[in-house]
Formats: sequence, structure tokens, C-alpha cells
Amino acid sequence: MRILIAPNAFKGTLSAGEAGAAAAGAVKEVLPSARAEVLPIADGGDGLLEALRPVLGGRLVTSRVEGPLGRKLAARWLLAGRAAVIEMSEAAGLRRMGGRALRPMEATTAGVGGLMLEAVRRGAKELVIGLGGSASNDGGAGCAQAFGFSLLDAAGRPVPPGAAGAGLLKRILPGSAAARLRGVKVTGLADVRNPLCGRLGSARVFGPQKGAGPREVAAMEKALRDYAAAVRRELGVSISSLPGGAAAGGLGAGLAAFFGASLEDGSSFVLSRLGFERKLAAADLLITGEGRFDEQTFYGKAPGAALAAAKRLGKPAVVVCGRSLLRGGALRRRGVSLLVEAGAARDEAGAVRRALVKALPGFLRGLTGC
Repeated sequence: MRILIAPNAFKGTLSAGEAGAAAAGAVKEVLPSARAEVLPIADGGDGLLEALRPVLGGRLVTSRVEGPLGRKLAARWLLAGRAAVIEMSEAAGLRRMGGRALRPMEATTAGVGGLMLEAVRRGAKELVIGLGGSASNDGGAGCAQAFGFSLLDAAGRPVPPGAAGAGLLKRILPGSAAARLRGVKVTGLADVRNPLCGRLGSARVFGPQKGAGPREVAAMEKALRDYAAAVRRELGVSISSLPGGAAAGGLGAGLAAFFGASLEDGSSFVLSRLGFERKLAAADLLITGEGRFDEQTFYGKAPGAALAAAKRLGKPAVVVCGRSLLRGGALRRRGVSLLVEAGAARDEAGAVRRALVKALPGFLRGLTGC
């Protein structure tokens, strides 16, 4: 039996590679004769570097840039020839808050702009930016500033960091950024299709995940609407309703406005480059998973895309997760043959392995008739 093990990162606990290794260990224990291939996947959020490095090659570079609250930190990115892959959460993610209280009105994407600038200085002509796990909701204003754009308020002063500062934007000057961007292609990998503003926008849907209360959400929505109006007036680019503009706290919209970026579905981008469907077509079973498995999995997340491919190809699929909010018919409709919940544990990898070792024997007997 050939088994393709293609998990996403279990956010905050296991990398995709660690989750895959745990699942592979369980398969080896339960069915030693099986040929298991581990293929970490990602959708633009956590794990993008890990997923793409095996196919792109290159080397991981570490640069010191501004973190979400201004403190310098070391962030990794991938340089592969003339291409660079940047995982925005490395510089401006919730995981880079260091356990400090969330401050969604002040957190900035400046570190992402710093990584983009470093990549261009090293000769990169194609920048792929993974959008996911952001601590900021600044619409990409900090990213643009760090790259060299001048974002000014009504008094001609640089706007302060965060969503609060973005809302004060009145003038945009290209500064040194325009020259740096000549011949550079930028692609943003989004795991959502939400627009920057409105009922389904960045503030209302994702603001609370970054720690925003009702008053902050309202203030953030107004700030982003004012920001979008200034961008349209100054740059002639409409970003308020751009599909995927809400990704990473509006960084998707900012990349489109300042860098001329195209926003692509992150799961499709990654799975295509990994040759996922070809590998799945040659397999007898898919094992995928993530930390929290719910309806959001099927709106741009990598495991949802993997399950959709398995359903198209008629392949049975096992989902292993920390916790699932889906049961019964909802699982069958999505092509899930077996759901395995590992639960919360200090040793997450061990929990994943133990849960699969317990669940797989009966499932495999039913699958193979042996």
C-alpha cells in the first residue's frame, strides 16, 4: 500500500514536517509493509518555507528586521536563485508577539517590508509572500514604509505604526521604492478571499483573532476605509473590495497597491509546485491534517484543498487533527473517510502518533479486506 502523508502545520504546536513524521511513524508501526511518503503542505501561512524549499532548493537566510511591535527580531526567508519566498508570519506573525498582550491597532507589518528589501538587495527578481498568521491589521502600510515608500499624514509626517496610523494616511510618495521595484515580480499567497473592508473584511472577521474588541474593530474598520480611500486617490488603485485583500491583516491589499502584486490562492500555488495531485494519483490513501479542523479548512486552507483533490481522484482520506468541529455527514460530504483527533497534549507529536496507531488498524482492515 502506498500512503501519501500531507499535513499542514498544527499552528503553535507542530510543524508540518513534525506532524508528517509522527504520522509516518504510526503507519510504520501499524503497517510495516506500506510505502509512506511525507509531503508537508501549506497555504501561505505557517510552514510555507518548509513546504517549498524541497522543490525550489536555495538556502534559508536569516535577517534582523522590525517585529510586530517594533522590537528587532531574526526572521528566516528562502533565497533560491533569483526567487525569494517570505513567510510574513516570520516577521509580523502572532507567534512573534513573545507572549505579550496583543495590540492589533499598533502592530505593524514593517518586518515584512524589511525582508522584501533585503531580498531585492540580494538580487531577487521574484518575491513570493505567504500571507497568514498576522498580528497586524495595518493594510500593509508598515510593509510599504519599510521598503521605502513615504506614507504621510495631513501634516506631512510619517504615519505611525499599525491600523491606527494607516487611517491617518493622506499622501504617498514613492521615495526609493520605485527604483527598487523595477523588474521585480511580487506574488501574494492568500488563504482567504475576504476583502479589506466591509462585513466580511479584515477588521470585522479577523480583528478579533488579533485581540481586537468591539470598539477596536469599529475603529479599525474606519481606519482601513480611510486608508483605502487615500490609496485610491494617491495611487489610483482600488483595494477596499479586492478579493484576498484581507489576507494577513490587509497585507494582501497593501501588496497589490504598492507593489503591483497578484494575489493567488496559496493552497493551489503550493500544491501545484509540489506535484501533489500526481503523487496522490499514485497513492492508495491520503493522510492530511492540521491543529483545528472545521469549516474554515475548506475556505482556502491546504488540508481542504488536499481533501478536495482526494475526492476528485476517488482516494480514501484520513484527517488527523488536534480537534475537529465537524462530524458525521459533514465529514462524508467532504470526502473524509476517517477522522482521528489527537486532542491536546504536552507531546503533540506523540499524541498524533498514538491516536493514529489506535485508529488505523481497523480502518485499514476495512479498506483492504484483510
